[in-house]
Amino acid sequence: MKILLSGCCGRMGRVVTRLAEEQEDAVIVAGVDVAPGDGLPYPVYATFDDVKEAADVVLDFSNASGIDGLLVYAVNRNLPVVIATTGLSQSQQQAVEAASRSIPVFASGNMSLGVNLMAALVKKAAQILGDKADIEIVEAHHNQKVDAPSGTAYMLLKAVNNGLEQDRMPEYDRHSRRQKRPKNEIGMHSLRGGTIVGEHQVIFAGQDEIVTISHSARSREIFAVGALKAAAFVVGKQPGMYDMNDLIGD
Repeated sequence: MKILLSGCCGRMGRVVTRLAEEQEDAVIVAGVDVAPGDGLPYPVYATFDDVKEAADVVLDFSNASGIDGLLVYAVNRNLPVVIATTGLSQSQQQAVEAASRSIPVFASGNMSLGVNLMAALVKKAAQILGDKADIEIVEAHHNQKVDAPSGTAYMLLKAVNNGLEQDRMPEYDRHSRRQKRPKNEIGMHSLRGGTIVGEHQVIFAGQDEIVTISHSARSREIFAVGALKAAAFVVGKQPGMYDMNDLIGD
């Protein structure tokens, strides 16, 4: 499997590079990044227009600003794409969905298998506890992360609402509001500091009991492993939207 790695010079890009080198069935043939690719074992280009190597799949761990060019490149060359970038705007999400009508697109707010298991458990808990509990989502990441709440937090919010009969609305800021907590909201809380890789909690606070479902990421390798599995999965698929449920089985 020949991979074109977008965002290759970032933290996640370098972890993906190291793990791909340890695999016999995958090779990164080139990277795309605005930063110089010092020390990387493949050519690095500033834009997709400069890429000369042929690839089987595009794997994206960049940032939202590069999504538009990535989608144009992938659609024009009929290449499947794995999008691990979060913080996309509504128009960019619509562009991703539009691209999926022409090519297979694998997108997930979190590439960890454990986090996606957590989402399944959260959905089940919402089905059982949701009507009787107040629900809060708390996430923590390192101080370099630019989007908040995290893509994973939004993925967990979706999982909660998928388990409820009626969607609850996210609430991001209560400091200026002096009233009791309404039942139809889900608090979304973001912490940023130090080198935290990723912490997520979904709290179901009921009458006289609290159920908390949590996941703690101890290294970035878990995301890289999942992304490489996603790349292998999406190659050869028909156009459409795919996610971790398709990979691990819903």
